[in-house]
Amino acid sequence: MPTICGAIFDAAHSPDELSALEARISAPDFWKDQAEAQKALQRRRRLIDDLELRGSLVRKIDDLGVLLEWADAGEEVTDDLQGALDALDAEVDSAEVKKMLGGEHDRANAIVSIHPGAGGTESQDWAEMLLRMYLKWAERRGFKRDVLDYQPGEEAGIKGATITLNGENAFGLMAAEAGVHRLVRISPFDQAARRHTSFASVYVWPEIEDDIAIDIPEKDLRIDTYRSSGAGGQHVNVTDSAVRLTHLPTGIVVSCQNERSQHKNRDVAMKVLKARLFDLKQREQQAKLEQIGGTKKDIAFGSQIRSYVLQPYQMVKDHRTKLQVGDVNRVLDGDIDSYIKTYLMQKSSGTLGVAQPDVDED
Repeated sequence: MPTICGAIFDAAHSPDELSALEARISAPDFWKDQAEAQKALQRRRRLIDDLELRGSLVRKIDDLGVLLEWADAGEEVTDDLQGALDALDAEVDSAEVKKMLGGEHDRANAIVSIHPGAGGTESQDWAEMLLRMYLKWAERRGFKRDVLDYQPGEEAGIKGATITLNGENAFGLMAAEAGVHRLVRISPFDQAARRHTSFASVYVWPEIEDDIAIDIPEKDLRIDTYRSSGAGGQHVNVTDSAVRLTHLPTGIVVSCQNERSQHKNRDVAMKVLKARLFDLKQREQQAKLEQIGGTKKDIAFGSQIRSYVLQPYQMVKDHRTKLQVGDVNRVLDGDIDSYIKTYLMQKSSGTLGVAQPDVDED
Protein backbone atom coordinates (compact mmCIF):
# COMPACT_ATOMS: atom_id res chain seq x y z
CA MET A 1 0.00 0.00 0.00
CA PRO A 2 1.49 3.39 -0.97
CA THR A 3 2.59 5.69 1.83
CA ILE A 4 -0.05 8.27 1.01
CA CYS A 5 -2.84 5.81 1.86
CA GLY A 6 -1.18 4.86 5.14
CA ALA A 7 -1.11 8.52 6.12
CA ILE A 8 -4.88 8.76 5.71
CA PHE A 9 -6.15 5.37 6.90
CA ASP A 10 -5.31 4.17 10.38
CA ALA A 11 -7.55 1.09 10.24
CA ALA A 12 -4.98 -1.39 8.94
CA HIS A 13 -7.32 -4.35 9.26
CA SER A 14 -10.57 -2.77 8.04
CA PRO A 15 -11.32 -5.66 5.60
CA ASP A 16 -11.15 -8.12 8.51
CA GLU A 17 -13.26 -5.83 10.69
CA LEU A 18 -15.79 -5.44 7.88
CA SER A 19 -16.06 -9.22 7.50
CA ALA A 20 -16.64 -9.58 11.24
CA LEU A 21 -19.30 -6.87 11.13
CA GLU A 22 -21.08 -8.50 8.19
CA ALA A 23 -21.23 -11.76 10.14
CA ARG A 24 -22.59 -9.94 13.18
CA ILE A 25 -25.25 -8.13 11.11
CA SER A 26 -26.39 -11.46 9.64
CA ALA A 27 -26.98 -12.94 13.11
CA PRO A 28 -30.66 -13.63 13.98
CA ASP A 29 -30.50 -11.57 17.18
CA PHE A 30 -28.80 -8.55 15.57
CA TRP A 31 -31.77 -6.20 16.05
CA LYS A 32 -32.33 -7.20 19.67
CA ASP A 33 -30.44 -4.07 20.77
CA GLN A 34 -31.59 -1.31 18.41
CA ALA A 35 -29.01 1.24 19.55
CA GLU A 36 -26.08 -1.14 19.13
CA ALA A 37 -27.44 -2.32 15.78
CA GLN A 38 -27.51 1.27 14.48
CA LYS A 39 -23.92 1.83 15.63
CA ALA A 40 -22.84 -1.35 13.86
CA LEU A 41 -24.51 -0.27 10.61
CA GLN A 42 -22.88 3.15 10.82
CA ARG A 43 -19.49 1.55 11.41
CA ARG A 44 -20.01 -0.76 8.42
CA ARG A 45 -20.86 2.22 6.19
CA ARG A 46 -17.71 4.01 7.33
CA LEU A 47 -15.52 0.96 6.70
CA ILE A 48 -16.99 0.48 3.23
CA ASP A 49 -16.36 4.14 2.42
CA ASP A 50 -12.77 3.83 3.66
CA LEU A 51 -12.10 0.75 1.53
CA GLU A 52 -13.64 2.34 -1.57
CA LEU A 53 -11.61 5.50 -1.05
CA ARG A 54 -8.44 3.51 -0.47
CA GLY A 55 -9.03 1.59 -3.69
CA SER A 56 -9.62 4.80 -5.61
CA LEU A 57 -6.39 6.34 -4.28
CA VAL A 58 -4.38 3.22 -5.17
CA ARG A 59 -5.76 3.28 -8.73
CA LYS A 60 -4.87 6.96 -9.14
CA ILE A 61 -1.35 6.36 -7.83
CA ASP A 62 -0.91 3.40 -10.19
CA ASP A 63 -2.10 5.54 -13.11
CA LEU A 64 0.45 8.18 -12.15
CA GLY A 65 3.17 5.54 -12.14
CA VAL A 66 2.27 4.50 -15.68
CA LEU A 67 2.29 8.12 -16.87
CA LEU A 68 5.70 8.68 -15.28
CA GLU A 69 7.06 5.60 -17.07
CA TRP A 70 5.75 6.97 -20.37
CA ALA A 71 7.31 10.34 -19.62
CA ASP A 72 10.68 8.66 -18.93
CA ALA A 73 10.34 6.88 -22.28
CA GLY A 74 10.00 10.23 -24.04
CA GLU A 75 6.20 10.31 -24.46
CA GLU A 76 4.48 13.71 -24.33
CA VAL A 77 2.13 13.25 -21.37
CA THR A 78 2.54 16.57 -19.57
CA ASP A 79 -1.16 17.50 -19.68
CA ASP A 80 -2.29 14.00 -18.66
CA LEU A 81 0.25 13.96 -15.84
CA GLN A 82 -0.89 17.32 -14.51
CA GLY A 83 -4.52 16.25 -14.68
CA ALA A 84 -3.76 13.04 -12.80
CA LEU A 85 -1.81 14.93 -10.12
CA ASP A 86 -4.66 17.43 -9.68
CA ALA A 87 -7.21 14.60 -9.36
CA LEU A 88 -5.08 12.80 -6.77
CA ASP A 89 -4.49 16.00 -4.81
CA ALA A 90 -8.24 16.74 -4.72
CA GLU A 91 -9.09 13.23 -3.54
CA VAL A 92 -6.37 13.23 -0.86
CA ASP A 93 -7.61 16.61 0.36
CA SER A 94 -11.18 15.31 0.55
CA ALA A 95 -10.02 12.13 2.32
CA GLU A 96 -8.11 14.10 4.94
CA VAL A 97 -11.21 16.16 5.76
CA LYS A 98 -13.41 13.05 5.98
CA LYS A 99 -11.03 11.36 8.42
CA MET A 100 -11.27 14.37 10.71
CA LEU A 101 -15.06 14.11 10.78
CA GLY A 102 -15.49 11.22 13.16
CA GLY A 103 -18.10 12.73 15.47
CA GLU A 104 -21.37 10.98 16.20
CA HIS A 105 -23.41 13.33 14.00
CA ASP A 106 -20.78 14.71 11.63
CA ARG A 107 -22.31 12.89 8.67
CA ALA A 108 -25.78 14.27 9.33
CA ASN A 109 -27.49 16.99 7.37
CA ALA A 110 -27.09 20.48 8.83
CA ILE A 111 -29.71 22.89 10.12
CA VAL A 112 -28.28 26.41 9.97
CA SER A 113 -29.81 29.51 11.53
CA ILE A 114 -28.46 33.03 10.95
CA HIS A 115 -29.41 36.04 13.07
CA PRO A 116 -28.21 39.65 12.92
CA GLY A 117 -26.74 41.32 15.98
CA ALA A 118 -27.55 44.78 17.27
CA GLY A 119 -27.31 47.51 14.66
CA GLY A 120 -30.54 47.41 12.68
CA THR A 121 -30.22 47.54 8.91
CA GLU A 122 -26.42 47.21 8.96
CA SER A 123 -26.44 43.88 10.78
CA GLN A 124 -29.49 42.63 8.92
CA ASP A 125 -27.74 43.23 5.61
CA TRP A 126 -24.65 41.42 6.92
CA ALA A 127 -26.79 38.45 8.00
CA GLU A 128 -28.17 38.19 4.47
CA MET A 129 -24.63 38.34 3.04
CA LEU A 130 -23.69 35.38 5.25
CA LEU A 131 -26.81 33.50 4.14
CA ARG A 132 -25.80 34.01 0.51
CA MET A 133 -22.23 32.89 1.29
CA TYR A 134 -23.37 29.60 2.80
CA LEU A 135 -25.88 28.90 0.05
CA LYS A 136 -23.11 29.51 -2.51
CA TRP A 137 -20.76 27.21 -0.58
CA ALA A 138 -23.38 24.48 -0.42
CA GLU A 139 -24.01 24.84 -4.15
CA ARG A 140 -20.28 24.36 -4.82
CA ARG A 141 -20.40 21.11 -2.85
CA GLY A 142 -23.55 19.84 -4.52
CA PHE A 143 -25.61 19.96 -1.33
CA LYS A 144 -29.37 20.20 -1.48
CA ARG A 145 -30.43 23.55 0.02
CA ASP A 146 -33.81 24.40 1.52
CA VAL A 147 -34.75 27.74 3.04
CA LEU A 148 -37.13 26.82 5.86
CA ASP A 149 -37.68 30.29 7.29
CA TYR A 150 -36.84 33.72 5.90
CA GLN A 151 -37.71 36.92 7.75
CA PRO A 152 -36.84 39.99 5.64
CA GLY A 153 -35.70 43.25 7.23
CA GLU A 154 -37.70 46.45 6.85
CA GLU A 155 -35.14 48.22 4.64
CA ALA A 156 -32.65 45.53 3.65
CA GLY A 157 -31.24 42.21 4.75
CA ILE A 158 -32.92 39.70 7.04
CA LYS A 159 -34.13 39.55 10.61
CA GLY A 160 -33.33 35.86 10.56
CA ALA A 161 -33.23 32.77 8.36
CA THR A 162 -33.08 29.01 8.84
CA ILE A 163 -31.88 26.64 6.13
CA THR A 164 -31.12 22.95 5.81
CA LEU A 165 -28.09 21.67 3.92
CA ASN A 166 -28.44 18.04 2.85
CA GLY A 167 -25.27 16.25 1.87
CA GLU A 168 -22.40 14.09 3.11
CA ASN A 169 -20.80 15.51 6.27
CA ALA A 170 -22.88 18.68 6.03
CA PHE A 171 -23.10 19.09 9.81
CA GLY A 172 -19.48 18.16 10.47
CA LEU A 173 -18.31 20.79 7.98
CA MET A 174 -20.77 23.54 8.90
CA ALA A 175 -20.12 23.13 12.62
CA ALA A 176 -16.81 24.90 11.95
CA GLU A 177 -18.81 28.03 11.06
CA ALA A 178 -20.86 28.26 14.25
CA GLY A 179 -20.25 31.48 16.14
CA VAL A 180 -20.27 35.24 15.68
CA HIS A 181 -19.04 36.71 12.39
CA ARG A 182 -17.96 40.35 12.18
CA LEU A 183 -18.04 42.67 9.17
CA VAL A 184 -16.08 45.94 8.92
CA ARG A 185 -16.91 48.19 5.95
CA ILE A 186 -17.96 51.61 4.73
CA SER A 187 -21.71 51.44 5.20
CA PRO A 188 -23.84 51.66 2.02
CA PHE A 189 -26.67 52.86 4.27
CA ASP A 190 -24.74 55.74 5.86
CA GLN A 191 -24.90 59.00 3.87
CA ALA A 192 -21.76 60.18 5.68
CA ALA A 193 -19.89 57.11 4.35
CA ARG A 194 -18.56 56.16 7.76
CA ARG A 195 -16.99 52.85 8.64
CA HIS A 196 -19.32 50.47 10.51
CA THR A 197 -18.82 47.21 12.36
CA SER A 198 -21.67 44.69 12.14
CA PHE A 199 -22.21 41.31 13.77
CA ALA A 200 -24.27 38.24 12.92
CA SER A 201 -24.53 34.87 14.66
CA VAL A 202 -24.49 31.48 12.95
CA TYR A 203 -25.96 28.47 14.75
CA VAL A 204 -25.61 24.91 13.44
CA TRP A 205 -27.40 21.73 14.52
CA PRO A 206 -27.42 18.19 13.12
CA GLU A 207 -30.65 16.96 11.62
CA ILE A 208 -31.68 14.24 14.07
CA GLU A 209 -32.36 10.76 12.76
CA ASP A 210 -35.84 9.33 13.28
CA ASP A 211 -34.47 6.55 15.48
CA ILE A 212 -33.36 9.05 18.15
CA ALA A 213 -36.25 9.57 20.56
CA ILE A 214 -37.00 13.18 21.50
CA ASP A 215 -40.27 13.37 23.44
CA ILE A 216 -42.18 16.64 23.10
CA PRO A 217 -45.58 16.58 24.86
CA GLU A 218 -48.30 18.63 23.18
CA LYS A 219 -48.83 20.60 26.42
CA ASP A 220 -45.27 21.92 26.07
CA LEU A 221 -45.97 23.46 22.67
CA ARG A 222 -47.61 26.66 21.50
CA ILE A 223 -48.44 26.51 17.81
CA ASP A 224 -49.06 29.70 15.82
CA THR A 225 -49.88 29.99 12.13
CA TYR A 226 -49.33 33.03 9.95
CA ARG A 227 -48.96 34.10 6.35
CA SER A 228 -45.62 33.42 4.70
CA SER A 229 -43.37 36.44 4.21
CA GLY A 230 -40.67 37.01 1.67
CA ALA A 231 -39.68 38.84 -1.45
CA GLY A 232 -42.62 37.46 -3.39
CA GLY A 233 -43.03 34.74 -6.00
CA GLN A 234 -44.34 31.21 -5.98
CA HIS A 235 -43.27 30.42 -2.42
CA VAL A 236 -45.39 33.14 -0.80
CA ASN A 237 -48.89 31.95 0.08
CA VAL A 238 -52.14 33.82 0.53
CA THR A 239 -53.20 31.45 3.33
CA ASP A 240 -51.86 31.09 6.86
CA SER A 241 -49.66 28.10 6.02
CA ALA A 242 -46.50 29.19 7.87
CA VAL A 243 -46.03 27.61 11.30
CA ARG A 244 -44.26 28.88 14.42
CA LEU A 245 -43.60 26.47 17.29
CA THR A 246 -42.74 27.69 20.78
CA HIS A 247 -41.36 25.14 23.21
CA LEU A 248 -42.70 26.53 26.49
CA PRO A 249 -40.27 24.89 28.96
CA THR A 250 -37.16 26.18 27.16
CA GLY A 251 -38.51 29.18 25.25
CA ILE A 252 -37.06 27.85 21.97
CA VAL A 253 -38.95 29.19 18.94
CA VAL A 254 -38.72 27.71 15.44
CA SER A 255 -40.59 28.64 12.28
CA CYS A 256 -41.11 27.13 8.84
CA GLN A 257 -42.78 28.71 5.83
CA ASN A 258 -41.09 26.82 3.01
CA GLU A 259 -43.95 24.44 2.20
CA ARG A 260 -47.40 25.33 0.87
CA SER A 261 -49.03 22.91 3.27
CA GLN A 262 -49.44 23.90 6.92
CA HIS A 263 -49.03 20.25 7.93
CA LYS A 264 -45.74 19.95 6.05
CA ASN A 265 -44.47 23.17 7.59
CA ARG A 266 -45.35 21.84 11.03
CA ASP A 267 -43.52 18.55 10.36
CA VAL A 268 -40.39 20.41 9.25
CA ALA A 269 -40.59 22.81 12.20
CA MET A 270 -40.85 19.83 14.57
CA LYS A 271 -37.72 18.33 13.02
CA VAL A 272 -35.82 21.58 13.64
CA LEU A 273 -37.18 21.81 17.20
CA LYS A 274 -36.08 18.24 17.96
CA ALA A 275 -32.60 19.03 16.67
CA ARG A 276 -32.34 22.08 18.91
CA LEU A 277 -33.64 20.24 21.97
CA PHE A 278 -31.20 17.39 21.32
CA ASP A 279 -28.35 19.89 21.06
CA LEU A 280 -29.48 21.61 24.27
CA LYS A 281 -29.57 18.30 26.13
CA GLN A 282 -26.06 17.40 24.95
CA ARG A 283 -24.65 20.76 25.99
CA GLU A 284 -26.28 20.49 29.43
CA GLN A 285 -24.72 17.06 29.91
CA GLN A 286 -21.33 18.39 28.82
CA ALA A 287 -21.62 21.31 31.25
CA LYS A 288 -22.34 18.89 34.11
CA LEU A 289 -19.33 16.77 33.25
CA GLU A 290 -17.10 19.85 33.12
CA GLN A 291 -18.45 21.03 36.48
CA ILE A 292 -17.73 17.66 38.04
CA GLY A 293 -14.27 17.54 36.51
CA GLY A 294 -13.46 21.13 37.36
CA THR A 295 -12.74 22.03 33.73
CA LYS A 296 -13.91 24.98 31.73
CA LYS A 297 -14.63 24.81 28.03
CA ASP A 298 -14.48 27.74 25.64
CA ILE A 299 -17.86 29.02 24.53
CA ALA A 300 -18.70 27.45 21.17
CA PHE A 301 -21.62 29.71 20.34
CA GLY A 302 -21.61 33.45 20.74
CA SER A 303 -17.83 33.80 20.45
CA GLN A 304 -16.43 35.97 17.68
CA ILE A 305 -14.71 33.56 15.32
CA ARG A 306 -14.00 35.55 12.17
CA SER A 307 -13.70 39.10 10.85
CA TYR A 308 -14.42 40.20 7.29
CA VAL A 309 -12.73 43.56 6.70
CA LEU A 310 -13.67 45.43 3.51
CA GLN A 311 -12.25 48.85 4.49
CA PRO A 312 -9.68 50.35 4.98
CA TYR A 313 -8.02 47.15 3.67
CA GLN A 314 -9.41 43.80 2.55
CA MET A 315 -8.91 40.72 4.67
CA VAL A 316 -10.90 37.80 6.06
CA LYS A 317 -9.25 36.46 9.23
CA ASP A 318 -10.28 33.53 11.38
CA HIS A 319 -9.38 34.35 14.99
CA ARG A 320 -9.22 30.69 16.07
CA THR A 321 -6.86 29.36 13.39
CA LYS A 322 -5.21 32.69 12.40
CA LEU A 323 -5.84 31.83 8.73
CA GLN A 324 -6.34 34.97 6.66
CA VAL A 325 -7.26 35.51 3.01
CA GLY A 326 -7.03 38.80 1.14
CA ASP A 327 -9.64 38.07 -1.54
CA VAL A 328 -12.78 39.00 0.40
CA ASN A 329 -15.10 38.69 -2.60
CA ARG A 330 -13.99 35.12 -3.23
CA VAL A 331 -14.76 34.20 0.38
CA LEU A 332 -18.16 35.91 0.33
CA ASP A 333 -18.93 33.99 -2.88
CA GLY A 334 -18.69 30.76 -0.88
CA ASP A 335 -15.01 29.81 -1.08
CA ILE A 336 -14.66 28.95 2.61
CA ASP A 337 -13.27 25.40 2.42
CA SER A 338 -9.78 26.54 3.45
CA TYR A 339 -11.21 28.00 6.69
CA ILE A 340 -13.19 24.84 7.43
CA LYS A 341 -10.30 22.48 6.69
CA THR A 342 -7.81 24.51 8.76
CA TYR A 343 -10.26 24.58 11.67
CA LEU A 344 -10.80 20.81 11.49
CA MET A 345 -7.08 20.08 11.21
CA GLN A 346 -6.20 22.21 14.23
CA LYS A 347 -9.11 20.85 16.24
CA SER A 348 -8.11 17.27 15.39
CA SER A 349 -4.48 17.89 16.38
CA GLY A 350 -5.40 19.78 19.55
CA THR A 351 -3.73 23.01 18.38
CA LEU A 352 -6.91 25.05 17.87
CA GLY A 353 -6.61 28.44 19.54
CA VAL A 354 -9.13 30.59 21.36
CA ALA A 355 -10.72 33.28 19.21
CA GLN A 356 -8.72 36.48 19.87
CA PRO A 357 -9.80 39.42 17.66
CA ASP A 358 -7.10 41.88 16.72
CA VAL A 359 -7.38 45.10 18.70
CA ASP A 360 -7.00 47.34 15.66
CA GLU A 361 -9.77 45.86 13.54
CA ASP A 362 -12.42 48.30 14.61
